[in-house]
Amino acid sequence: MSQYSERARAILPGGVNSPVRAWNGVGGEPVPIAEAHGSRIVDADGREMIDLVASWGPAILGHARPEVVAAVQAAAAKGLSFGATTEAEVELAEIIRDRYAPAERVRLVSTGTEATMTAIRLARAATGRQKFIKFAGCYHGHSDALLVAAGSGLATAGVPDSAGVTPGAAQDTIVLPYGDEAALTDAFAEHGAEIAAVITEAAPANMGVIAPPAGFNRLIASLCRNEGAVMILDEVLTGFRAGPAGYWGVERDHDVAQGLEAWSPDLVTFGKVIGGGLPVAALGGRRDLMEQLAPLGPVYQAGTLSGNPVAVAAGLATMRLLTDEVHARVADVAASLVDGVSKALTERGVTHAVGRAGTLFSIFLGLEEAPTTFEEVSRQDTEAFARLFHALRREGVALPPSAYEAWFVSAAHTAHDVRHIVSTVAHWADGEVAARA
Repeated sequence: MSQYSERARAILPGGVNSPVRAWNGVGGEPVPIAEAHGSRIVDADGREMIDLVASWGPAILGHARPEVVAAVQAAAAKGLSFGATTEAEVELAEIIRDRYAPAERVRLVSTGTEATMTAIRLARAATGRQKFIKFAGCYHGHSDALLVAAGSGLATAGVPDSAGVTPGAAQDTIVLPYGDEAALTDAFAEHGAEIAAVITEAAPANMGVIAPPAGFNRLIASLCRNEGAVMILDEVLTGFRAGPAGYWGVERDHDVAQGLEAWSPDLVTFGKVIGGGLPVAALGGRRDLMEQLAPLGPVYQAGTLSGNPVAVAAGLATMRLLTDEVHARVADVAASLVDGVSKALTERGVTHAVGRAGTLFSIFLGLEEAPTTFEEVSRQDTEAFARLFHALRREGVALPPSAYEAWFVSAAHTAHDVRHIVSTVAHWADGEVAARA
């Protein structure tokens, strides 16, 4: 154990302030990060690496983008927090609305967990119902009712998935297999009059990236509309990263091209990108629903640091810089990296599949086809991923320390970065093949 790990573990549970930062899934001990610029991070030992974590999504422009840093510095110089509304937070909310049409009204909060928790409360208040549906493998933050695993049947009450979550908190959560249209339809047939909401990731990206089955999100929207429930689309990770209007926008554009009428969620949650690396998240949606939030309505939600001026400055600067051209750049980098890595693995006979949703993607080692459910994701070769993780780390490439995460690229990644990553993966694959011979 390094001096860094010993010191961290002596004061922080597990040595981290969020479990995803631990290396439990790959082995070894993380070295603290000292700084980051563009596509690179530098650890406490002074080692520079190409970063494919991107702060788990927010750094879509690259780290320490000068305009974003300058905006934060200017805001901080005027005061760190006022506990009052600022013009900047109104402008950030307006940008979200203008780029994401279903967000007719927006409430800024500090974390994605806070946004999804509020969405569930709002849906329950609006419908007068208690139960809601979530899908296995989708993550919506760590509030009690959402930390629930599947029960013994497809449409039975869930069971707590974390110590400290009571059966009472879990009893109104119905957990279904992701993408299973029959299970979803059956759940509404059995519990329709009790279901307040269905919450789903726009495209699952917390069990690795999975593209939703064709028409699945549309079915959720249709069932919710017909049964008087609320569709909550979680775009905390995909929002303004999977595409200019999140993954909802990706599906909207596809549907319009196919001559189909676009579907819309009733409520949507955002985070990550809209904070530009600082803690900003949001809940948006239909005006009639959103205006049931206090002070207009009976649904209470509050936060001392909601819309914090320094955090909003980072998000506002990021969103202003996030033009169509920048989105196209991110899409090009993602496509080049996916194609290069997949080709290198294929040429060497390393079994793998690519999960992709817009500009988000995951490489699943040991799978022959892109997974569509958490059960299928769980069959990937996590030991091979751990070997790949450390092989890339030795050659100056930082992957997320879990086989169940997306690989995040940014507008700052260069063609040289992509070539280095691809060549390093190819070298690792050569070693894997030799070891099997």
